Amino acid sequence: MQFPHILKGLVAAGALALLPLCAAAQKFPSTFRFDKLAAGDADRPLSNSAVDFLVRGDTLWVAGGKGIDRTEDGGRSWTHFGDTTPFDRESIAALEAYGSTYWASLAGSEDSDQGALPLGLGLARSTDDGRTWTIIPQPKEAEDMSTYDIPYGSNTIKALAITTDINNITYDVAVTGRAVFIASFAGGLRRSTDGGQTFEPVVLPPDFLDRISPNDTLNFELSPVNRPDLGLRESLNHRVFSVHAMSDDSIWVGTAGGVNLSTDGGVSWRKFSFNNQTQPISGNFVVSVGDNMIGGVRYVWAATVNALNPIEYRAISYTTDMGETWQTALRGEFTHNFGFKGEVVYAATNSGVYRSDDGGRSWIGFSRFVDAASRQVAADERCYATAAVGDRVWVANSDGLMYTEDSPAAFFGSRWTILRASTTPSTAEDVYAYPNPFAPDDEVCRVHYRAGTGTMSIRIYDFAMMPVRTLIRNAGRTAGMEYDEVWDGTNDNGARVANGVYYIEVTEGDGDAQWTKVVVLQ
Repeated sequence: MQFPHILKGLVAAGALALLPLCAAAQKFPSTFRFDKLAAGDADRPLSNSAVDFLVRGDTLWVAGGKGIDRTEDGGRSWTHFGDTTPFDRESIAALEAYGSTYWASLAGSEDSDQGALPLGLGLARSTDDGRTWTIIPQPKEAEDMSTYDIPYGSNTIKALAITTDINNITYDVAVTGRAVFIASFAGGLRRSTDGGQTFEPVVLPPDFLDRISPNDTLNFELSPVNRPDLGLRESLNHRVFSVHAMSDDSIWVGTAGGVNLSTDGGVSWRKFSFNNQTQPISGNFVVSVGDNMIGGVRYVWAATVNALNPIEYRAISYTTDMGETWQTALRGEFTHNFGFKGEVVYAATNSGVYRSDDGGRSWIGFSRFVDAASRQVAADERCYATAAVGDRVWVANSDGLMYTEDSPAAFFGSRWTILRASTTPSTAEDVYAYPNPFAPDDEVCRVHYRAGTGTMSIRIYDFAMMPVRTLIRNAGRTAGMEYDEVWDGTNDNGARVANGVYYIEVTEGDGDAQWTKVVVLQ
């Protein structure tokens, strides 16, 4: 996991209670197969933005804004899984694997009066190391349902029927030898033991209980929102954002109400929150969980963010005793994800990437990423994913994939290489914008061109050819060199532009203009 749409989901979290119970036609669990869809080998990734990495041996898999990328040689060449079903649909929100079985979450957004709402577009599953895939519709209940009952031991738990894809996005996936778990705000935690043919809801403790077992006598409902008209009480602990399988039996789940641990494969649960321990997590909104071994001790790391309590705070929370006590690090940082290289932990945050090699006691961080060869700079310091493949540490933000070496011979962060989804212009007249379309909330747009012998100017116009933004005016550039000029989707007054088509004029001195266009689609 994690992913800029999470922030959108938080803003829109209250909207779920207003959604109609009957949504688009129900898609009952079904799958179909299709041939391998790799678009071919290339020297760079397909997308500039990524939200999740998956490391399998020497291979790095990238969950990007335009499908899945894979490199087996440290980034020198790439295989794309994009442009065709199912990876042409929108973004990949999560990617996980167990053995030769891979799972990917397909995600998008839908415009509304409350802004862009996260949209679940289903799952893709491969059982042959990614060579062929099966698509699975987003798990939900039949559209004519309002509530349903879940047997749990001797108890019957009343649950809210989720009949819409809106806010029902799968933010995270965990795979074990027996099951796959998926996490979403609306749909909660769900589990499949039959390869995705069916998904069953997993019962988590409500806000007022710290643990549950099938042997208990229980009286609560499973609902992420308050629906008194249906006899349902909301629990923030039923709004699920992250899931991590430490083993077939030990499952960690992060919610808006804390972090939960099951040691019996997802049946019984213990909840740890800011409110129920003397040494608690920093905040009850838990967006990512990971683990590694340090000095023979198992460390569990959680990205914990302030929720409702005003004294909660953003930080990394970590435990060495399976949740009984917690320590915190990087206070004030919004962390999205973790990566590991042996005993070293890396954290992708809103203010860059951090590294600790002493169990979280001290950290070094980088927020400015400059390509050592091209001198290009990543325009966004927010990092959404990080992972290590050997001594190479990868970082993803909205403006490219980056890597640095971390070894005794190369100090972490001392030299960066930035990879972007661009192609080399064949002439000075060959200009283009990428990504296209682009979503200003998640990424920036780059105007790519080869400079001529004169000064360069770039102006952006709307569909009516009214001036919107001047990116550069009579700027000196070295002839024959390739350049990217960054547009963040705002006009000259700093206001975000509306969705639509925009024309880009690239002019050398007083010469003729070269034109390209880009679609803004949020």
